[in-house]
Amino acid sequence: MIKGRVKGKVWSSRHVGTLPPGALLEVETEAGGRIIAFDPLGCDDEEAVMVTQGSVAAAYFNGRNAPIDALIIGSIDENTKQKS
Repeated sequence: MIKGRVKGKVWSSRHVGTLPPGALLEVETEAGGRIIAFDPLGCDDEEAVMVTQGSVAAAYFNGRNAPIDALIIGSIDENTKQKS
């Protein structure tokens, strides 16, 4: 799993037909790299997120052969702190 921050949307005027409807977001990782991730959650710019990659990301789309390599699976709540 990768922790990152949404840096903006990626727009595509043409894409393969098996790409599901939804947003593609540019995510900056903690390591400083950038990846494009599919967003089923509706995340906003600068939101902290968790991303999974590879076959786990593609398997999210049951019964569909989606060409997805990175998937946002959670939004990190930065406003609360866990109690010990």
